[in-house]
Amino acid sequence: MQFMLMFHETPAEAARGRDPTQAEAYRGAWMAYIGAMVGAGVFVSGEELAGPETGTTVGSRDGRRWVQDGPVADTKEHLGGYAMIDVDSRDTAIEWAARSPCAAPGAGSTEVRPVVPQPPA
Repeated sequence: MQFMLMFHETPAEAARGRDPTQAEAYRGAWMAYIGAMVGAGVFVSGEELAGPETGTTVGSRDGRRWVQDGPVADTKEHLGGYAMIDVDSRDTAIEWAARSPCAAPGAGSTEVRPVVPQPPA
C-alpha cells in the first residue's frame, strides 16, 4: 500500500535549515530519515518544497479565476515536503511518520494519507 507522508514544519523549524549554524544538523536529520526509508526499501519518491512565500494559489469564484501570491491560509505550519512510501499497512506508515524530524516536539507534524489506487487503463 502506498502512503504519502506530508511534512508540516513550523516557521522556526524551517528557519533552522536556512541558519548557517543549524543547517548541517537540520539537513543531517532529514538525510538520515530518508536514508532509513531507502534502506528499508519503503521509499518510493519525495521532494522538499520551497517556502510558502514562493507559492501561488489559484481558485475560482463566481465563474472567475483568481490568483494570489503565497498561501491563502494563515497557518502556524506549512507543507515543507513529502515522501511517498510503500508499506504493508497504515500502522507501518504511521510508524515511519513518527520518525520524521517534523514529528519532534515543537517542530511541526507529519500527516499520513493513503494513495488511492488508480484503475487499470
